[in-house]
Amino acid sequence: MNDLYADFTARGLIHQTTDELGPWLMEKPRTMYIGFDPTADSMHVGHLMQVMTLRRFQQAGHRPIALVGGATGMIGDPSGKSQERNLLTVEQLHANTEALKQQMQSFIDFDEAAGGAVLANNLDWMQKFSFLEFLRDIGKNFPVNVMLGKDSVKSRLEGESGLSYTEFSYMLLQAYDFAHLHQQYDCELQVGGSDQWGNITAGIDLGRRMHGASLYGMTCPLLTKSDGTKMGKTESGAIWLAPERTSPYKFYQYWINVADDDAGKCLRFLTELPLDEIDALDESRENEPHLRTSQKRLAEVLTLIVHRQEGLDAARKATEIFFGSEIQELNDAQLLDIFADVPSVEVSRDALAGGQINIIDALVDSGLCNSRGDARRAIEQGGGYVNNRRIESIDTNLTMEDLASETVIVLRRGKKKYALIRLTS
Repeated sequence: MNDLYADFTARGLIHQTTDELGPWLMEKPRTMYIGFDPTADSMHVGHLMQVMTLRRFQQAGHRPIALVGGATGMIGDPSGKSQERNLLTVEQLHANTEALKQQMQSFIDFDEAAGGAVLANNLDWMQKFSFLEFLRDIGKNFPVNVMLGKDSVKSRLEGESGLSYTEFSYMLLQAYDFAHLHQQYDCELQVGGSDQWGNITAGIDLGRRMHGASLYGMTCPLLTKSDGTKMGKTESGAIWLAPERTSPYKFYQYWINVADDDAGKCLRFLTELPLDEIDALDESRENEPHLRTSQKRLAEVLTLIVHRQEGLDAARKATEIFFGSEIQELNDAQLLDIFADVPSVEVSRDALAGGQINIIDALVDSGLCNSRGDARRAIEQGGGYVNNRRIESIDTNLTMEDLASETVIVLRRGKKKYALIRLTS
């Protein structure tokens, strides 16, 4: 078996552990789990740490369980939160749970018959309890003084918003998940982010009290930037793993633009690249930062994992287009995604079909040129483009044949100054 613990240590992926996990993991294949709260219908960049951790365990010969919290998601984990979450409806949680299940199958082998990973939902066992049964059978095993001593509880009790009984109960539910998975699948290890230590140790204690089980825990650092903010957050929102929420192009561009101070950590935490290759990328980043070799490799590897070869090819093509490659065989959605922040001007279908739009007017109306004289000079000096093809004459009139997609023509001045012409009916 691979020495997974040594690899985790070398990558900086271990924050806390119970006992010495290295020799224990090398003894034989172990079953472990990580929980995912279905708060949305897609995973985001923050979930990549968890997904890749499950994947690493599976590749090292262990059996991972991906636990979707259909039950715990109804409450919301107070760990790391300053105030209580808005509760989702049962219908929303069910839809989100099914969406997460589908997404995870592209990362991990869930062929249980062949000893693959397990995909579980804690609603399957939690919904069988009545309130009184849960208090009698599970709650009696939880000393309240121990619960109050957990950092996730103390921080909320000391804050202004306090902690509701609903959120206070979350620890019991997650702890029972561990005990249940141990009984059903012989699961012995729970892994989570560094904010999950209190919940994990509560599960270890419950397994001991209920079943006399020896259980283990491990936490990984949270995926944050060097300034302490969460990785995967942008001004326009989260970077999602679902292509309909965040396109492969935008996903690829996010990693291309990662800061130098964060690139090395992301390569170690999120990719399966050998450490000697990552060390070489560190050296390249130090000596030739302008080449952004680390970021390009990071974007390539993660886009391939999340969006497969087709998504990576599309992202590369879109990137090449933004840097001057000729535009062809794209649809409106792809073009508008690439040029989301580019100004646009509308023209009528009749005007375009009738060849009534001169390129000089188009460059001025779109804002790429200040005047007709400015537009004329840009073209004559070779700096005017339609769909990244150089305009040869100031007498050129745009026609329907100039559409780069169903309704879009892309104008460019110089190297990177773009505008769109949008066709109206």
